[in-house]
Amino acid sequence: MKVAVFSAKPYDRQFLLQANQNRHELVFFEPHLNADTALLARGCNAVCVFVNDNLQAQVLSVLAAQDIQSVALRCAGFNNVDLEAAQEHGMTVVRVPAYSPYAVAEHTAALILDLNRKIYRAFNRVRDGNFALDGLLGFDLHGQTLGIVGTGKVGQVVAKIMHGFGCKLLAHDLAPAAACGQWGVEYVALDELLQRADIVTLHCPLTPETHHLIDRAAFRQMRDGAMLINTSRGALVDTAAAVKALKSGKLGYLGLDVYEEEGDLFFEDLSGKVIQDDVFARLQTFPNVVITGHQAFFTRNALHNIAQTTVDNLDSIERGKPCPNLVTADFVRPAKN
Repeated sequence: MKVAVFSAKPYDRQFLLQANQNRHELVFFEPHLNADTALLARGCNAVCVFVNDNLQAQVLSVLAAQDIQSVALRCAGFNNVDLEAAQEHGMTVVRVPAYSPYAVAEHTAALILDLNRKIYRAFNRVRDGNFALDGLLGFDLHGQTLGIVGTGKVGQVVAKIMHGFGCKLLAHDLAPAAACGQWGVEYVALDELLQRADIVTLHCPLTPETHHLIDRAAFRQMRDGAMLINTSRGALVDTAAAVKALKSGKLGYLGLDVYEEEGDLFFEDLSGKVIQDDVFARLQTFPNVVITGHQAFFTRNALHNIAQTTVDNLDSIERGKPCPNLVTADFVRPAKN
């Protein structure tokens, strides 16, 4: 199978080629997939894409006109794909539902620790020869109440890690995980979680129902000075509302590995350019905000697993075998009563 791999960075090439072992013809393109770049896939049977590639109806139409029959996502989320349009074109869409929950969960813990103990500020101070402790005061995580929104594979590992710190654990999920019982997780409604938690961390997919899950109303419910962490999908958080909550002091700490308008920012070196996103630029001015560029997944283990699952998915498609990682329009259709 000939596959056009979009958003291909050097590390993507390295791990995909190692996993592929010449099973498929991989053609790498560094640009994102969008309406302007879709023609690069001419002559291929499939496209392989990442989180910020655009697979909305217009782009899928261009791909279908080139006889592209399959879409292989190198990620778990599929909010960037119009699944209804893909189905209409007879396209097969597959994903990587799990690659390393430990990678994302551990990065979540790192953001919590970084914000609490102000490691980023201390590092810069010491480099400048400033060893004063004023402004670096933190708090014990032991005894704090942590609210986990979404207890899938990542959320469960977060619960295990934070249980080790001695946190009291709350969770909200439409399908509670039995495994969380061993760490003393208490499932509650989202409103109650927001009202009781000192730290709120998001680990749910982006769907029409979860878009701006944390909005102005949600911030009003949170405890004064609470911490919010998002290592899931950027649009779970209404960023403009987050800025207002930071300005008022309602939100005490914000840790982001994702951002709702990250498509034109993340995974690129923009150090020599002026950032045009005013909301993002405003976020960077707050001393109690830490932003990483969608790197929570970025471990050797995760990249190996992503590449291996992606190639295995392509194998299943080529051989006409059922693929356990198939994504269909039923994933986003509301359930019938």
